[in-house]
Amino acid sequence: MKRTFVYSLYLILIFILCPYSLYSQDAGNTGLAFLKIGFGARNISLGDLGVVGINDLTSINYNPAQLTKITSAQISFTQNNLIQDVSSQMFAAGFIAFGIPIAVGINNTSIPNIEVREKPGPALSVFDAHYFMGSISSAIEIQKQVSIGMTIKYLYENIFIEDATGFGIDLGVTYLNLLSGLEFGASIKNLGSMNKLKNESTKLPADLRFGVAYAVDISSLKTKFNFVGGYQRYLNTEDNHFHIGAEAIYNNLLSLRAGYITGYDSKNFSAGVGIKWNGFDFDFAYVPFKYGLGDSKIVSLLFTF
Repeated sequence: MKRTFVYSLYLILIFILCPYSLYSQDAGNTGLAFLKIGFGARNISLGDLGVVGINDLTSINYNPAQLTKITSAQISFTQNNLIQDVSSQMFAAGFIAFGIPIAVGINNTSIPNIEVREKPGPALSVFDAHYFMGSISSAIEIQKQVSIGMTIKYLYENIFIEDATGFGIDLGVTYLNLLSGLEFGASIKNLGSMNKLKNESTKLPADLRFGVAYAVDISSLKTKFNFVGGYQRYLNTEDNHFHIGAEAIYNNLLSLRAGYITGYDSKNFSAGVGIKWNGFDFDFAYVPFKYGLGDSKIVSLLFTF
């Protein structure tokens, strides 16, 4: 038992430290910000960490290793209405084939009414920017309680009359039951590259994150409590964020959630609710923004067959 734990911990440390040493020296600006948008109202309301504490398809956006928790086919849809009329739609479907989870995802994000100007005064015209991602994910359990996963992504961006394509890879690992009710997870996202958009290639927002989740069930109250916390770093820009979140689930029916993120000037708090009924999960999240930017409202639907 001790040898198994040491081996697993060693594997996790290699997973975290090797990519970090490769990418942390490459500081600079990145694009494709739509890849930073959360998937699933539940995750966003819990502080948008997502690398641990997920047992559904939304894990493909954070840590594909968590797909090993899925035992039945699922479909999921998220509508994210962001600030300044930016909108994002995310769809996923997953199933089990030969004992291995397979999931596909689609993300479509649009930014409307971008003005074209050559000088002060009225805009010459307006245009919309479009972003698309198609992905396929899978995961395997390499030993009891330890899983690894991968997501391969096709990426497309269109700005005015220019467009570009590219590919990205996400890698993830989870370790369940480190202690009773305690889970560890880590992932590195958006490793890859894009073709040139006019004269320059857009750099992907490479993202390292890890965290823990703890669950406690109080049967006398018919309530389960989930707590998540972790750290995130965008490797090319060296932005750091800490995430925490808490959830109370009553009678496996109604959920109340809240989260907090550090490191952003315009946002930090999040909140949400969820209802589970007859295979359906309905989740809503609310993220207020400062400086008169408005707020973000996220609605998600998940069906488990």
